[in-house]
Amino acid sequence: MMDITEVQAVQARIMQIQHRFGIPGGVPGMDFHQTLQKAIDKQDTAPVHQTDGNSVPLAKQDQKAQATASTQSVSGGNSASAFTADLPPVNATLNELIQSAAQKYHVDPKLVMAVAETESGGNQSAVSPAGAIGVMQLMPGTAAALGVDPYDERQNIEGGAKYLHEMLDTFDGDVRKAVAAYNAGPQAVRNYNGVPPYRETQNYVSKVLDLYR
Repeated sequence: MMDITEVQAVQARIMQIQHRFGIPGGVPGMDFHQTLQKAIDKQDTAPVHQTDGNSVPLAKQDQKAQATASTQSVSGGNSASAFTADLPPVNATLNELIQSAAQKYHVDPKLVMAVAETESGGNQSAVSPAGAIGVMQLMPGTAAALGVDPYDERQNIEGGAKYLHEMLDTFDGDVRKAVAAYNAGPQAVRNYNGVPPYRETQNYVSKVLDLYR
């Protein structure tokens, strides 16, 4: 037999259920069991949201909406990939390809990495408005002269390292001139006996050398 405390607890629970589902208290002819069953039936028929054939209770929708709002507040409403788009590439495969190409063409891998980061952010899918392709942004004509397929990441990086090696040889190991030539072409560097007075090239050289140091 229940004591007075248990009875009060049951009554309090009934009042909670009535309040939650809009069931008025003291409905004539409705005993405890009827009240509880009506509350259960109402809960079972609560609206659901259809997603790809799966039913998601509204409570779950609220949780999902809160999670989405939290993500959007961090990323400005964009996807996580957009949020990380400007981060430097930290990619084991890319590092391996750069190390291999640098060793093959006797160029400091840190310099190859700095050029790759400045050119494309290490992104093989990057294509410039001028048509430069891939990680180290090889123009189709340059790639053909170097004997590489610019759409193949390994060949693209090897082509870039080879060209960088050629520029270092052309300018007697002067890294600043070699980097400027990678961007503006060797003739422009010869014409000005150094970094050409092009804003793009000057910014490019500064960024590469800052990363290289």
